[in-house]
Amino acid sequence: MPDRTTPPLAPIPWTMPRTNARLLPQAVSGPVLVAWSGGLDSTALLHLLAQDANQRARGLRALHVHHGLHPDADAWAAHCEALAAAWSVPLTVVRVTVPRDSGLGPEAAARQARHEAFAAELREGECLALAQHRDDQAETFLLRALRASGPDGLASMRPWRAFGAGWMWRPLLDTPRAALLDYARDHDLRWIEDPSNADPGFDRNFLRLRVLPLLRERWPHADAALARAAQLSAESSDILGERDAAILASVREEAGPGLSIAALRLLSTARRARLFRHWASSLGWPPLPAEGVARIEADLLAPGDEVHDRLPEFAWHGVAIRRWRDALYAVDGDHDLPRDWSCDWDGAAPLALPNGDTLRLAGVAQFPSPLRVHARRGGERILLPERGPQHHSLKHVLQEMDIAPWQRARMPLLSTADGTLLAAGDRIRSAGFDLWMQTHDADLVWTQRSGTDTRAPGTQT
Repeated sequence: MPDRTTPPLAPIPWTMPRTNARLLPQAVSGPVLVAWSGGLDSTALLHLLAQDANQRARGLRALHVHHGLHPDADAWAAHCEALAAAWSVPLTVVRVTVPRDSGLGPEAAARQARHEAFAAELREGECLALAQHRDDQAETFLLRALRASGPDGLASMRPWRAFGAGWMWRPLLDTPRAALLDYARDHDLRWIEDPSNADPGFDRNFLRLRVLPLLRERWPHADAALARAAQLSAESSDILGERDAAILASVREEAGPGLSIAALRLLSTARRARLFRHWASSLGWPPLPAEGVARIEADLLAPGDEVHDRLPEFAWHGVAIRRWRDALYAVDGDHDLPRDWSCDWDGAAPLALPNGDTLRLAGVAQFPSPLRVHARRGGERILLPERGPQHHSLKHVLQEMDIAPWQRARMPLLSTADGTLLAAGDRIRSAGFDLWMQTHDADLVWTQRSGTDTRAPGTQT
């Protein structure tokens, strides 16, 4: 795996033309994938990088995302294909579908679709180069300020961050758009003008077309000042983030990956709010909204026994923070097995479960006869090793083993054809099944699909 802590920077080669080095003050030591819309900014960036023979040799290529939202989308893709061929730059065109009912709004939905395409296409250790410039940074800072963001939000766009299998790189954040326009004209570049950029109905366009020109009339260096404010916010955010990481480690449960309710209550409300946002960010989750912080405070941290019975949670964008017993847990998505699902399995090959998990038999070729794999339906009983002849309620066994409720709903069960329960997940086995497994030096492995590194008690990996 690539180093995800140090960006792969390299000095600008002395052979690069002086103008290029002025616009692009950094180079990278690995392959670069340019996100290329065909517009002015990304066209200038791709041309800049294509002038560097060393960057070409490392594996320069481009990616055009075809949204299909504009009648000229096919023509835009064809434009990029023709220009990439003329420049001898490998190009991939990816078609995406932008959902119109996601609740994110058209701008955010298109951006999410693009980023999903970027992540899917990015190779291990590769740098995804985006063409946002200083003017874009100023707009982002204003947008975040108008949304009442704190230092983390006002930090706006970072020049580097880990992304997908590699990195996201924004090398032009200190470069004004006017300089890119001059460069494109000097090199007689051709680019696409997206008519939607002239629509002030979009928030960012309104700032670009109406607000910033007015600010520049009074303060000619408004863009540079706002971009500098974003940089100062980023520095403050980094300092606070170091403290957040240390506190997050201190409130983790000793016996598991949750956050201790008792330890959280010793912190101030403001510190907890930062901590919850940092926790979500450290998992690669969407930003925790302000409503989420308020809900966690009111519902998940509330005292009283009734909280244990309710199993409260705050969910957003397919992830959730849940309370169970005396801790909070991060749960990535809904991975319950369908209650009516089942299938026969002989163990010869790994079994893909409907929720994305897998079940694998190790140590032997297969079971003597096929077993039934199914979800919990309630009322199951199991004869445990060294517990005598009495069958035990699976529900009570799961509770005794401190397996969280959402893990119980996800857990695959193995039974014989006549319904005798043999195993629950890969930690609970019946007496007879356990004896057979030990005799044959076999093992059952349940691998859970999850994007988090924080799992509830009872989780197998």
